[in-house]
Amino acid sequence: GYEKTANFFDTTIADNPSFGNIADGLITDAIKSTGAAKKGGRAPIVSVCDYAEPMPDSGLSLVCTPGNDVDAVTGLVAAGCNVVIFSTGLGTPTGNPIVPVLKISTNSTIARRLSDMIDFDCGPVIDGTPLEDVSRELFEKVIETASKDYVVKADKLEQFDFMLWKRSLDL
Repeated sequence: GYEKTANFFDTTIADNPSFGNIADGLITDAIKSTGAAKKGGRAPIVSVCDYAEPMPDSGLSLVCTPGNDVDAVTGLVAAGCNVVIFSTGLGTPTGNPIVPVLKISTNSTIARRLSDMIDFDCGPVIDGTPLEDVSRELFEKVIETASKDYVVKADKLEQFDFMLWKRSLDL
């Protein structure tokens, strides 16, 4: 379906995974999606939701979204998320006009290089800081954000991106 539509419009779907994904070893959509699911850790999956569908309960839900960051964040907001925790290894410059998008880096190099965009650095886990300590700090940052005691950097930079997935070709 998508490839046929892309060909009709004389374009390609080869941009997903993106150049940055491929450079980081995510050479197929299957690997990219597996990596996204792996971020849930060992938590049991409690539901599989469609785009913009509210989560039925607390716990880990897998959500059908496009690979485009802005479309995906908009779908989470439409589903009722009050704070979006957006992990990035490359430093995607995106936010949302409705809810705060708390950007967390997967490594300290990106956190330092893009300190004006990254709200939280998870890199210390790689350097040996216990996961429990970093998780506690992140949880506190989420509470500060939800309580409006912390303004995310995307809001400060006026990165107010919004785009609904049209269930068609979206490059």
